[in-house]
Amino acid sequence: MLTVDYGRLDLRAGERLLDLGCGFGRHSYEALKRGAEVVACDLARPEVEQVRDLARLLVAEGEVGESVMAAPVQGDAVGLPFDDDSFDRVIASEVLEHIGDDGSAFAELARVLRPGGRLAVTIPAWLSETVCWKLSSDYHAPAVPGGHVRIYRLRDVRRKLAAAGLQPGRWHRAHALHTPYWWLRCAVGPNREVSENRLVGTYHRVLEWDIVKRPTVTAATERLLNPLLGKSLVVYADKPERVPVPVPASASMESPRAA
Repeated sequence: MLTVDYGRLDLRAGERLLDLGCGFGRHSYEALKRGAEVVACDLARPEVEQVRDLARLLVAEGEVGESVMAAPVQGDAVGLPFDDDSFDRVIASEVLEHIGDDGSAFAELARVLRPGGRLAVTIPAWLSETVCWKLSSDYHAPAVPGGHVRIYRLRDVRRKLAAAGLQPGRWHRAHALHTPYWWLRCAVGPNREVSENRLVGTYHRVLEWDIVKRPTVTAATERLLNPLLGKSLVVYADKPERVPVPVPASASMESPRAA
């Protein structure tokens, strides 16, 4: 289940991509299949280890080349363990809403992206997230350690991208069918097992079926509902090319020596 639109990200074979907040690797695997060189990074070690193991499986089955998957990295978004200008493309998926000092995280994303590169940031959309927060305090921090600490509006994300030196561009919402599911879970208690409530359990099975089968009817319904009910907001931004500083002609000429 992809949140980022790879067409809008404009990812091409041979480019180097950072998947920050890789989770269990959904965006990493798609990038690998498109021929990109992928570095998967997450703060949680189990996620990093699973991405590593599944990437090896993809290589063994011949679905991706052995050379394209770099070693997954355990790392923190406010202090990324990468050099400046290291990546052609960067994805930060459902990460920033967890970080207290998100300004530093935006700055780090801009730092590791090369000039002329493109970044995609995904965060919970304002409407979906606001209703979840109002329905249950157990959905977010501080009740949930490491949980969501803020709700973003589109203008907030664009402003913070610009403050980091990036140029915000296109945006869209995704996963509208997941929004009512989370509203329902928050209403009955987000920490309860899915199987404890019949309606939640039924909805969960429908979502699993949709992810696996991806029938035309649900895909069309989600496209129709995404502009209003999308669970995730995706914003794309570019890092400007460096413009050489012109050198005055007089400064580039040697001063004539006295005879």
